[in-house]
Amino acid sequence: MKVELEADKCVASGQCVVAAMEVFDQDDDGIAILLTEEVGPELADDVQEAAAICPAAAIRLVRP
Repeated sequence: MKVELEADKCVASGQCVVAAMEVFDQDDDGIAILLTEEVGPELADDVQEAAAICPAAAIRLVRP
């Protein structure tokens, strides 16, 4: 699964980091940073949760 992040939409809530810290981090201003664009099945549930709870809808999942 590929993860896409629209950082310009991010409102710095940090929910994505809480849900999937292996995939997301935050910069000094709290804006989300994508640590990896490709995630395996072991992280799929966490990334799906991050996308679902993002208040800005800044995370998009692309399945092959």
